[in-house]
Amino acid sequence: MTDTPLKLFNSLTRQLETFEPVHPGEARVYTCGPTVYNYPHIGNMRAYVFADILGRTLSWKGYDLTHIINITDVGHLTDDGDAGEDKMEKMAAAKAQSIWDIAKHYTQAYWADVKALNIREPAKWSVATDYIDEMIAFAKSIADKHCYELDSGLYFDVSTVEDYGRLARAVTDEGEGRIDTVEGKRNAADFAIWRKTPAGETRQMEWDSPWGKGAPGWHLECSVMGEKLLGFPFDIHTGGIDHREIHHPNEIAQNQAFCGCGGLDEATHSGAKIWMHNNFLVERSGKMSKSSGEFLRLQLLVDKGYHPLAYRMMCLQAHYRSELEFSWDGLGAALTRLKRIVMAVERLRDASAADAAHPKFAPMREKFAEAMSDDLNTPIALVALEEALAVKKVDAGVKRAVVEEMDRVLGLDLFGLTRTDLRIRPKAVQVSVDEIEAELLRRKEARSAKDFATSDAIRDSLGEKGVEVMDGDPLAWEWKV
Repeated sequence: MTDTPLKLFNSLTRQLETFEPVHPGEARVYTCGPTVYNYPHIGNMRAYVFADILGRTLSWKGYDLTHIINITDVGHLTDDGDAGEDKMEKMAAAKAQSIWDIAKHYTQAYWADVKALNIREPAKWSVATDYIDEMIAFAKSIADKHCYELDSGLYFDVSTVEDYGRLARAVTDEGEGRIDTVEGKRNAADFAIWRKTPAGETRQMEWDSPWGKGAPGWHLECSVMGEKLLGFPFDIHTGGIDHREIHHPNEIAQNQAFCGCGGLDEATHSGAKIWMHNNFLVERSGKMSKSSGEFLRLQLLVDKGYHPLAYRMMCLQAHYRSELEFSWDGLGAALTRLKRIVMAVERLRDASAADAAHPKFAPMREKFAEAMSDDLNTPIALVALEEALAVKKVDAGVKRAVVEEMDRVLGLDLFGLTRTDLRIRPKAVQVSVDEIEAELLRRKEARSAKDFATSDAIRDSLGEKGVEVMDGDPLAWEWKV
């Protein structure tokens, strides 16, 4: 099932490429992680669902996976294009808290979302502030040939490396507007790799360096941690499509400088063999922005009665390179689909897994393998899973083995999840479980007495309170969402 060659879309070459690891039998992956200044919104989390699917697929293909996800706790400015204030310093000032406490709180919140979405732990969470000495050493090694100093910090001269910006293909007018305008910069796209603390100011996070007291630039952090933990070149670098325009081109330029590499016709000169980017989650109501107050974070979905894995299902229903439009109706449909799959899986729970290589399942297993090997085509893989669950007159243990094999890649936790788990009480609903059960008992007694008017009235009353009564179903009721 796993013999089909894995093909992945390389953003650097703009084409599908067969995955051939740098180190035989290994897969080394670096994922740009969160800046821990606020709760992640669900658009942020799509990137980690995608990276998790990639990692699971590589493991399923038999590679020894080393996956690194960084935690940015310093240096990321309010604009990805090198402009504005440090996000961490800004939030610490707004909350009147220690920046270290801010970082700890939001890192733990991010990890909670990772767990809720059944995202596997990486080999290491690399925290930026743990690598300051390595960042200074990296910057020193490239400073003479590739950098220049201004009053505000040490800047990288992008004209000193070949093919700058090839990943983004071109700097658009919009992109130009996102680049910081600093007096003295040689080129508009030059970027800071070390930011000096302005005279008369003190930052909560600052370190001594050859260029004065200050903090590293966001781009420098990823280059350093990628090289330190995976070695150049490693196999795959992932991130959101927003990173493709500025952050990753800057990272690549630093990698070229550090390695003394030439142009990007040879992809490994970029520091990674393949660069992969998930597309945006699009939301039309304006609540996606963190500045809007009640933005769309995972906890809001739970508060409205949706299990986190319904969001994972929603992500899997779209290809990672396609835009995914968020709507409450769409999330509800994903939850319903997940419920149906879980209902089918529940009938397999008591079966002992057997050999998945059964002729009846060969077409579905082949369809699944071809889908996942074709640049992680999860929408088709989900259909293959559902087709396998629909097979009749076959040993339950064989079916269980097939479903478990597919779920190890899709990560929906199908044998750990129950329909009761998916029955999450919306925060706005006031009625308690005990009250529902009491009303259902009263309704049962009314039906036994053939008092259908009372029975219907109880059903309608529960419906108005957000409870759906399900006659003939062992679960008996669910929350309406």
